Amino acid sequence: MTSPTPATPPASQGRSSSSFHHIRRGQGKPLLLIHGLGSSWQTWAPILAGLEAQREVIAVDLPGFGHTPPLPGAVTIATLADALTDFLTRENLLGIDAVGTSMGARLVLELARRGGVLGAVVSLDPGGFWQGWERGFFYSTVAASIRLIRALQPAMPALTASPVGRSALFAQFSSHPWALAPELTLTEMRSFAASPSTDELLHNLAFGEAQQGVPRGRLEHPLVIGWGRWDRVCLPVQASRAQELFPDAHLQWFDHSGHFPHWDMPAQTLRLILDTTA
Repeated sequence: MTSPTPATPPASQGRSSSSFHHIRRGQGKPLLLIHGLGSSWQTWAPILAGLEAQREVIAVDLPGFGHTPPLPGAVTIATLADALTDFLTRENLLGIDAVGTSMGARLVLELARRGGVLGAVVSLDPGGFWQGWERGFFYSTVAASIRLIRALQPAMPALTASPVGRSALFAQFSSHPWALAPELTLTEMRSFAASPSTDELLHNLAFGEAQQGVPRGRLEHPLVIGWGRWDRVCLPVQASRAQELFPDAHLQWFDHSGHFPHWDMPAQTLRLILDTTA
């Protein structure tokens, strides 16, 4: 598994465009990468080199995460979608193919629903399709994980360096957390603890506006929804609901993955992305 780039990249690799931090690397057809809740662009480290070999990759830090300042008002999927649309417009990137994971996966679905913003889309284990008790399960378990992550920050280097520590920290997020790269997991834990918009966005994801879909025949570009069969954050039963709201989407299962296929099954995820957005 490829190790992440250090948290503060060289000036030639990290950019700020109207307070929107991002990296832009590789050559070829542009491809946008959008991280999940509490994370940053560095979550894509396991597949970044493979993508850069064939595409020009633009990986962003969403407002309130990584090196991008928070939004001045409410932090919701709608306001993040507005901010990202503004960024793509300024950068002359409207129509770009995009991949999102977790909360970012829901964000690319919202932008696909709006139309005119993205090209082909890969949405990996999107949130927003819970019902009944699943809503409280999502909120309470993730909120508890975040509180624990913050409390354990002094011990985090030692915990993420140990297979046992990684297993304890990432049991809800990965089907084989002991095998994750220590550098990747430490970067993720640091980001979760430091991101100022995590708590507000978590609440709005769980209890805010429901995700709307696109009627059959209305999608402008290919859409693939990927789901890990061992996802303990967005439960696999929710995949059928996502496809009901986006009936033109292709549903792709990752048989040996938890919530993050690009961590647990990087080679298969890379191939899916390149094939979908070719």
